Amino acid sequence: MKMLEIVKPLRKEPPLPKQMAMGFFTDTSLCIGCKACEVACKQWNQLPGSDPQWRGSSYDNTGQLSAQTWRHVQFIEQVGRRRPGVTVEEQITEAKNNGDIPQNAPGASLPFFNSERWLMSSDVCKHCVNAPCLEACPTGAIIRTEFDTVYVQQDICNGCGYCIVACPFGVIARDDLELGDRRAHKCTLCYDRLKDGLEPACAKACPTKSIQFGEVAQLKARARSRLRELHERGVREARLYGEDETILEGGLNSFFLLLDEPEVYNLPSQPARPSKNVAPASFWTIVAAVILGLLGILFFKEDEH
Repeated sequence: MKMLEIVKPLRKEPPLPKQMAMGFFTDTSLCIGCKACEVACKQWNQLPGSDPQWRGSSYDNTGQLSAQTWRHVQFIEQVGRRRPGVTVEEQITEAKNNGDIPQNAPGASLPFFNSERWLMSSDVCKHCVNAPCLEACPTGAIIRTEFDTVYVQQDICNGCGYCIVACPFGVIARDDLELGDRRAHKCTLCYDRLKDGLEPACAKACPTKSIQFGEVAQLKARARSRLRELHERGVREARLYGEDETILEGGLNSFFLLLDEPEVYNLPSQPARPSKNVAPASFWTIVAAVILGLLGILFFKEDEH
């Protein structure tokens, strides 16, 4: 009986039955920067608050995702976007010719043209289909749940940090605060709520439905429809990020509709998948070892003569 009690923690349990893949569709064209998602995330997951900091470059006082901040609303102030050497009048003429603004303003209103804007986006873990953090984890602490989300098991994580350097989005982080546990933390997509049939706290709190939660297949169809709608309205710069399989060879279960290039939102256009480097790096390591071995044999043979 004592032996059975000893090996009980090592017994492998059967996996839970697979469910439909769940995720987020974040429509940044609807985000108003209220940060309700940040507050809801911290409240539900009992994450500690942090003192707001004046950063000098933005009104965003959160700064970035961290072990204590699993949702981060970016404020991207694009002020003074006028192209050098092009006057406002020329930009208005070009916008009229492109159909961005009407040739003749309706009624008594004047044509509106402004090159300055704020972009807002609620950033979060992407729950990648091929998650680099999961591939890099040496202890098996990072797993895929039955909802196809990426989850960190805190009781197994040893705080090595391999997942942190592997994530191309800067999402996962280690709690290195004075009273922190030195383990890796990130969005769980409210796994505890999913098991009870509830939507994640951030999506529930979003007042504009910029954060939409549901089955990934349905969200992708909704995202394509929204993109077509924006293009028809003249918002030609709108684009989807992570909706197809070009990102990390499988796509993202938490994807975005953007109003500018991905790099503007601190998103890599072609994020690297570190596991792709394992085979070539191993090959060249073996080649180098063989060459050094042959050189060593030749060197010692010459010494014998």
